[in-house]
Amino acid sequence: MRCKAFTQALVSGALFGVATPFSKTLLAGLQASTLAGLLYLGAAVCLLPLVLRRHRTGHVVFPRDRRNRRNLLGAIFFGGVAGPVLLLIGLKYASAASVSMWLNLEAVATAVLAFLLFREHLGKWTWLGNVGVVIAGVMLSFNQGWAGWVGLACVAGAAVAWGLDNNFTAIIDGISPEDSTFWKGLIAGTTNLAIGIALSGWSLGTEWLWAMLLGGLSYGASISLYIRSAQGLGATRSQMIFASAPLFGVLLSVLWLGESLSILQIIAAVLLAGSIALIFRDRHEHAHEHEAITHEHAHRHDDEHHNHRHDEEADATHQHVHEHEPVLHSHPHWPDLHHRHGH
Repeated sequence: MRCKAFTQALVSGALFGVATPFSKTLLAGLQASTLAGLLYLGAAVCLLPLVLRRHRTGHVVFPRDRRNRRNLLGAIFFGGVAGPVLLLIGLKYASAASVSMWLNLEAVATAVLAFLLFREHLGKWTWLGNVGVVIAGVMLSFNQGWAGWVGLACVAGAAVAWGLDNNFTAIIDGISPEDSTFWKGLIAGTTNLAIGIALSGWSLGTEWLWAMLLGGLSYGASISLYIRSAQGLGATRSQMIFASAPLFGVLLSVLWLGESLSILQIIAAVLLAGSIALIFRDRHEHAHEHEAITHEHAHRHDDEHHNHRHDEEADATHQHVHEHEPVLHSHPHWPDLHHRHGH
């Protein structure tokens, strides 16, 4: 299951990474808030059929409890409204390759926020992996040069916003990743589009269609895959794999926009890949206690935490409301939905 979560995070990073150079092209004809709104509305449209199908089959598609609604609201504001606008403003000032490389700051922001605010345990290999990501980012940024303090400040602000978003979405349960991504896309997309129209007026064109198509893939499918990965690996580790997104962005910047690629960038890419690999050495084991809880999320029955019974045999991954009895045990674990304890 962790191999599947790794693959989900990697594909998510690739889809998100290609959004930067394509967005650079679209910014020539669209205001930043308008483009941000269209990207997230495209994500909502992409996921609407899945949400409607779940609703028709009786599944909950919007959080019923206050905790999950609060987490979803935080993800919508930071990840859907603030983050993309800051990124696109930075993209107007800097090259697509530079912005793609600066996106490594998101991994660091996610790790630090997870450690300080969300009680995630970070072992030595995770910290070492973080250092490697920072060094790779510095190498890449040094190679490209600073494309203005405004651009860097905006991308750094987007990294912090998405770091908060990553941690909020990692602990949302009761609804599927597609549901939470849909609400983020619909609410944040509508908000940013309204702001963009108020600032620059209404100018409907083919750029709107391309922006929504890009949003469906790079924000809809990508975010949904990331959430599934974060729920299986924890926000920090899934984010470290997702940190490969800038590599895809740089590659497409070369192929699509004709920007240059140097030896230093290739060395940094190898360092970043090695830093991600270090994360999988970091897991810890100790006696920990699980409190009784009733929630809903995708799960299997071979992970030491889901031993409830079904009327019919359930071997594959499935999702439904289920109860956990209090239990005290010890096994190697990562900070997923069931391991948010203190240390």
